[in-house]
Amino acid sequence: MPAVVVLRVGHRPERDQRVTTHVGLAARALGARGMYLAADDPGVVRSIRDVVSRWGGDFFVEDGVKWRQCIRDWKAGGGRVVHLTMYGLRMTDIIDDIRDVDQVLVVVGAGKVPGDIYGLADYNVSVTTQPHSEISSLALFLDHLFLGSELNREYPDAGIRIEPAGAGKRTVER
Repeated sequence: MPAVVVLRVGHRPERDQRVTTHVGLAARALGARGMYLAADDPGVVRSIRDVVSRWGGDFFVEDGVKWRQCIRDWKAGGGRVVHLTMYGLRMTDIIDDIRDVDQVLVVVGAGKVPGDIYGLADYNVSVTTQPHSEISSLALFLDHLFLGSELNREYPDAGIRIEPAGAGKRTVER
């Protein structure tokens, strides 16, 4: 399976903090290794790092990233770029090809993304051909990419862990 990192573009700190934080949390929970944020927003970085410190893992988040340079550097390192958009190739038609790649940078936009991204991406991937959330697009893409294996992922260094239960809530804290 490929190593996956998310690049969040188009983030507006005054409007998008909650959604961008949820993009990062979904990425972490569903198997990505980190998130680059193409904006300066220390609040988003702090929120995601706080979750990582309590719930475990080595997920990274870095803000202030220049998205064009990030994409160029990723490709120069041999990685492939996947842009999630409703205008791309159907995910179900292309996911097997992407699964064979070693390193994947998943570009997730907020609002309208710069048109250059379509040309810079190796794959423009449509999770559906209908408008919906970038969080749901990312979640579905990662789930299909990892064949559901991320759903049972354990974090050995977690300070908080949930024990599955048919009723009630059971957490274990170290």
